[in-house]
Amino acid sequence: MKTFRYIITLSITILLFWSCSNDDKKDSIDNVPVIAVKVASVQLDKSVPTLSVSGKVQAINSATLSTRIIGSVNKVYVNIGDKVKKGQLLISINSDDLRAKKAQINAKISEARAAYINAEKDYDRYKNLFSESSATQKELDNMSTSFEMTKARLETAKQMKNELQTQFSYTDIRAPFNGVVISKSIETGAMAAMGIPLLTIEAPGKLEVSAMIPENEISKIRTGMVVEVHVKSIDQTLKGSVTHISPSAKETGGQYLVKVILEASNTTVLSGMYATVHFPIKRTISSLNIVIPQKVIIKKGELSGVYTVSKSNKALLRWLRLGKDIGENVEVLSGLKAGENYIISAEEKLFNGAKVSVK
Repeated sequence: MKTFRYIITLSITILLFWSCSNDDKKDSIDNVPVIAVKVASVQLDKSVPTLSVSGKVQAINSATLSTRIIGSVNKVYVNIGDKVKKGQLLISINSDDLRAKKAQINAKISEARAAYINAEKDYDRYKNLFSESSATQKELDNMSTSFEMTKARLETAKQMKNELQTQFSYTDIRAPFNGVVISKSIETGAMAAMGIPLLTIEAPGKLEVSAMIPENEISKIRTGMVVEVHVKSIDQTLKGSVTHISPSAKETGGQYLVKVILEASNTTVLSGMYATVHFPIKRTISSLNIVIPQKVIIKKGELSGVYTVSKSNKALLRWLRLGKDIGENVEVLSGLKAGENYIISAEEKLFNGAKVSVK
């Protein structure tokens, strides 16, 4: 009986403590100060009525050179800015292993050739004996089989040598065309590995601009379309024409690669310069850029976001994918929609989940 009364007393005590605890938590939540904020509505950028995208100037004929073997670099014969001619030796890579294999294959070829010569002589001799009825058909067939086998071994050894010669071509890196070295990522004594870029060469001449087009605009672009290309660094606008439209955006997040060749050669335009390509396409409301002021962006490491107001009047940090800068604004590729509100200022420091009151 005493034990039963003790259990009842303990249960009542726990319930009273839990009730008081919840009341305390509720009071602490209710006592959280409400932060006054100002909001603005997401706007569409109507400053550019036609489609304009950022791009980068590059040489039409460009090659990044690498090797298919692993080895230390004996010597690098060129530097950035050097002019090179087609076939010129640019890099030599240590090929001691390949030379050892070559010696082994040459020995196999010599052995196989000697066996082939002897087998050919025996075959010819048995053909004569067979014609004189001094050898049986089976003996002639055996000699024929032996001759064909030695011939096949010789051809196999020669093919191995040809394949080895192909590997030797990867130890001597040569210029594929006349051009200029624009980058070098290897030095003498370093280790070259399969597929790792060593040098990049560009051929002087015509230039092109590569730009990414959003999926809701790509259907309006046609090969041969004449466009204007503005190179900001030199403040020049050049004519260009579309030469290539990528058929897929599978690896580019819904952005389609378009290449524009610059029609007029201009010595002041250099590979690597950034440009804006203006397409003669009137933009629809649905394709206009969403922009917000750069000053409201919240940065956390590599992430960018902005505070919005939730239905329960709390600050909600929403992460964004940003595009290009447009003056004091920045393009929002995803994370916000036109007409949505975001916080532009607050009387106190905001945090995710803070109670807010819109002025």
